[in-house]
Amino acid sequence: MNLKVLKTPRLTEKTVLQKEQHHQVTFLVERGANKIEIKRAVESLFKVSVLNVNTVNVLGKIKRMGRHMGKRPDWKKAIITLKEGDKIDYFEGS
Repeated sequence: MNLKVLKTPRLTEKTVLQKEQHHQVTFLVERGANKIEIKRAVESLFKVSVLNVNTVNVLGKIKRMGRHMGKRPDWKKAIITLKEGDKIDYFEGS
């Protein structure tokens, strides 16, 4: 099993509200990872029950520096719905 699927958690105002209201956490994941791999990685790493995994492929923005154009890299995020009562301590600050 590849636990390198999860890269970093995404902590924004929106993801904090999702965590509080809908028991969802958001991670930046490998672009080639599928929902089954993501679910297994979260369950084995954090010892929680995952109900649902939604994935989003995010396209990098095109940026300018003077007359030079560049592009930020594309990335993939996973929105993971946890079972009622389960929590990931990484997000709780303990």
